[in-house]
Amino acid sequence: MKNTLSILLVALTINFATAQEIGLKIGDIAPELAYNNPTGNELKLSDLRGKLVLIDFWASWCGPCRRENPNLVDAYRKYTETKFKNGKGFEIFSLSLDKNNSAWVKAINKDQLFWEYHVSDLGGWQSEGSNKYGIRSIPSNVLIDGNGIIIARDLKGPALHRFLEDQKN
Repeated sequence: MKNTLSILLVALTINFATAQEIGLKIGDIAPELAYNNPTGNELKLSDLRGKLVLIDFWASWCGPCRRENPNLVDAYRKYTETKFKNGKGFEIFSLSLDKNNSAWVKAINKDQLFWEYHVSDLGGWQSEGSNKYGIRSIPSNVLIDGNGIIIARDLKGPALHRFLEDQKN
């Protein structure tokens, strides 16, 4: 019994440590993301090099994500043409954790997410992109600068706008 308990404790400790280590930190280079948009065309994160890019992890079935979407729309409208310290313009790269293409498209249209970069592998929580970034809950986001360096994580509501204001030239 004592050995079983010890083994279980070690296994739990390893799992916790691994979970803590997964995920990228501020200052890391953002890994490439290249997935299909709703019509089947591949879009790449690297195509946005030179801009500040908010990688937004969300899903149509996620209530908190849908409630955050108006904030993203406002930020996109306000900052899309802005010149920043380390990037010209602001773009959103939305990576959906949906499994159903039609639900995903319906949410994009209903929430008026009018930017171009919507991608998904329709893998749900097994999404390769969210796993690359260590995403364990949504909504979640990662902000990268024009050089592809992570400069912030999980900016929501007014915090996103304040951070973008601070990045302006």
